[in-house]
Amino acid sequence: MMGIVLYGPPASGKSTATVALRKLDPRFTLVRKLKTGNRRGTEYDFVSAAELATLRDAGRLLAESHRYGNTYAIDRHQIDQLTSTGRVPIVHLGNIADIQRLVQAAPWLTVLLWVSRQVCEQRSRQRGDSDTLHRLQAWDETLTDLGANDDGLFHHRFHTDQASPDEIAHVIASRFFEKREVPLGQRA
Repeated sequence: MMGIVLYGPPASGKSTATVALRKLDPRFTLVRKLKTGNRRGTEYDFVSAAELATLRDAGRLLAESHRYGNTYAIDRHQIDQLTSTGRVPIVHLGNIADIQRLVQAAPWLTVLLWVSRQVCEQRSRQRGDSDTLHRLQAWDETLTDLGANDDGLFHHRFHTDQASPDEIAHVIASRFFEKREVPLGQRA
């Protein structure tokens, strides 16, 4: 397996699950998406539209999506760098088309993290998002995307308001290393 894909609507716990995975085994590493647009967020490498176009033209983008007036992309070189040093890339994605592009190129462990629309709104407001209405729209779009394209794509599904981040991380890590036949916590 190449890495782990965490898919779900906003506030479904992708970042929280990633932190729990990293705590469990330091090889788990978040892939920092490239982002053009507003400079909000700590999980991104901010690039200009021209820089992103150059990477796109060079064939380096594995996935590219548009949401909240921003463009998000995954650079193939970052995945290659992580895997070549024995780390396990974790990618957060918000649409199934991007997941399908990734899994066509190499096998990934795909995980659906889900919360109700109400929980999405509560979490968004609790963390101080100024664009909660946009996040609820993204929740609606994710539900539509899932309904139209979910045909056995996910290896695991979790309602993150019903399981702890540590429980989720243990299941994901065990399944990932079972598929790779490398014990949890063992250095590559």
